[in-house]
Order: sequence, then C-alpha cells, then structure tokens
Amino acid sequence: MLLLLPPLAAEKMFSIGGLPITNSYINSTIALVFFVTFGFLIRSAVGKYYSADKPPKGLLNFFESILEFLLGYIDNVTKDRKKTLKFLPIVGALFLFILISNWMGLLPGTGSIGIYQLHAGHVELIPLLRSANADLNMTIAMAVFAVITSHLIGIVAIGFFKYANKFIKLGDLYHAVKSLSPIKILTAVIEFFVGLIEIFSEAAKMVSLSLRLFGNIFAGEVLLTVLAGLIAFIAPLPFMGLELLVGAIQAVVFSMLTLVYLTMATAEPHGAHNDDNHELAKAHG
Repeated sequence: MLLLLPPLAAEKMFSIGGLPITNSYINSTIALVFFVTFGFLIRSAVGKYYSADKPPKGLLNFFESILEFLLGYIDNVTKDRKKTLKFLPIVGALFLFILISNWMGLLPGTGSIGIYQLHAGHVELIPLLRSANADLNMTIAMAVFAVITSHLIGIVAIGFFKYANKFIKLGDLYHAVKSLSPIKILTAVIEFFVGLIEIFSEAAKMVSLSLRLFGNIFAGEVLLTVLAGLIAFIAPLPFMGLELLVGAIQAVVFSMLTLVYLTMATAEPHGAHNDDNHELAKAHG
C-alpha cells in the first residue's frame, strides 16, 4: 500500500443526484451538523434560564463570558456596539467554522481511514475524511461570501450611490468639472482611476483570503503525511501541536480580515461629512 501525498483537489467519494460528494465536503458537513446541534442545545438551555428569570451558570456562564470577550474584541475594531452586534454573527460563525474544521482535520482517522483502490499495480488509500479548508473550493466560497457580504451591508448602511462613489467616482469628477478648478479636476481624475484600481483590489481580497487559508492548511497536511511516512506516531506529534496553533491563527486572521472589510464598507466615504456641512452652510447662507 502506498501512503500518497494529499492531492490539491479533494477526492470524490460518491455522488448524490449528479452532485459529487468529496471527502472535504463530508468533513464540512460533519462540522455543520455539529454547529447546528450545538446551537439548538445552547438556545434551549438559555431559554430555560431566562424563562425562569435566573442567571446562567456553569457551562452557560462560560459561553456567556466568551461572548462578552468577543463583543469587546470586535468593539475595538468597529468602535460602535450597534455594528458589533450586526457583524458578530458573520464574523463569529466564520471563526468557529474555520477553527473547528481545521482542528477536525487533525483527529485520528482523518486522512488514514478510507477506501483502498488499485492503481498502476499499487494499492492506494482514498481517505474518507479530509480537512474542509484543505479544499480550495471551500476557502474560495468563504472568501467570496465575506467580500460580497461586506459590499451588500455597505450599500444598505450608507446607500447605493454613496457606496458606488467609493469605486466609480463620477460624482466627485462632476463636481470638480463644475467648479472649473484645474487642481480639483486633476485630483478628481486621479481619484477616479484610483477608484477603478480599488475594484481590482476587491477581487484581490478574495484571492488572498482563500489562498492564505488553503495554503497553510494544505501545507500542514502534506507535512504531517510526510512525517507519518518516515516515523509513524512519534515524529508527527510535535507538528500536530503546531498545526493546532496554525489552525487557530488562520481562523483569527480570516475572521478579523472579514471584520475589517465589514467595518470599512460601512464607513462613510472620505469627504462625505465635509460635503454635508458645505451643503448645510449654503442652505443657511
């Protein structure tokens, strides 16, 4: 039997109605079922305490302290509790899903239990479970979700035209031409092209988010597979501890970058307050 290095693409295990089910998809589904079940249990327990007008204690008190810590941590970025409460479900869900998915990839049996197939005269193992974030499809999907969600929330928060003016600065260009000031026109033209560059930077956000997470988790899988092939059970142990830390760091990085994107998207465009004050001065002048 050959112990093969994990391929870049997740391996297909079977199909349901033409939909290919890969080993990384199985892992992500297990994580999702875990979260849904855990969420219902927590909600039910919290409801019992509040219906009896009693403060939570024990394990619920522990989770409440974690929630308070997350709220305070996000407040440091948003500087606004209303925004914090709005962003917490998105950022928190991404953080916990990525964290648990990364750690599930280190559980015994992941990558070592699967289906044996004969290929080129050798028996190869197709693992039944694989870390969800070692599949580029998963990390791209989360990155696209994070960036597009930030734009949608930004549009709702400050309005479509104000938000669009962050990228396509036709409004600024119009006001500059109307003022007949060469300096203002030149500045507006430069800002117009800078805005177009910002559109490409939004696509770059998706690429960097997805590749960073995928690259770190996939590299960890390859490293552990190589070490397990050299010296089983002993050599991989210190590196598994390191991978626990890497998995947590990557979850923090992805979720915090998402939080920054959400905060920046809901911020008023540069100069918007000055324009409003100018219009008020003209109205009262």
